[in-house]
Amino acid sequence: MKAMILAAGRGERLRPLTDRLPKPLVAVGGKALLAWRLEALARAGFREVVINVSHLGAQIEERFGSGDEFGLCIAWSREAEPLETAGGIANALGILGPAPFALVNADIWCDYDFSRLRALTLGDTVAHLVLVPNPPHAAGGDFSLLAGKIGNEAAPRYTYAGIALLSPKLVAGIAAGGKTPLAPLLRAAAAAGAISGELFEGSWRDAGTLERLSELETLLAKPVTTRG
Repeated sequence: MKAMILAAGRGERLRPLTDRLPKPLVAVGGKALLAWRLEALARAGFREVVINVSHLGAQIEERFGSGDEFGLCIAWSREAEPLETAGGIANALGILGPAPFALVNADIWCDYDFSRLRALTLGDTVAHLVLVPNPPHAAGGDFSLLAGKIGNEAAPRYTYAGIALLSPKLVAGIAAGGKTPLAPLLRAAAAAGAISGELFEGSWRDAGTLERLSELETLLAKPVTTRG
């Protein structure tokens, strides 16, 4: 199974850090955000990783290259300008191939065991989402989760962790180079009962703002037994 890391965003909420440094290269806990994800995927047994890049993408490619440092084979999906989440995935389908793949946001930190995704099969669904308890900045949550099914009900609602197993079918209707967000596609599929999910209650942080990045730095400064 391949994995894709979404790393093409401009990181507007992390400015001025991201004016000259792409968000995936922002350091926390002594290493780049993207390095944490690559290490975790390698530990979980992934060997082929696709990474989409756009804003200052050459810096990211120069830093991580072919992935040998992590025992991975990295393929780069380049975007002249950011295509948003679903657009970026659709643009990379020629590299990803026809099989389901793991999808991970570059700007999260967690100790989730990604080998769980490798053990899953989608069956007649188009995605499996990992949800987390709602953090303060997303108190309303993104999706409901009932009996392993993702929905749009009012409760109980949780936040999408930026971790999923995805079928290429979900974005098959997007033309290569088309700008399209992922959230509306997921909500439509959830309404059709075509997405499964799980609740992850381990360590998880979104490092998408300067404040949350600082909070994560504080967390990582504390002694812990597992980091990922």
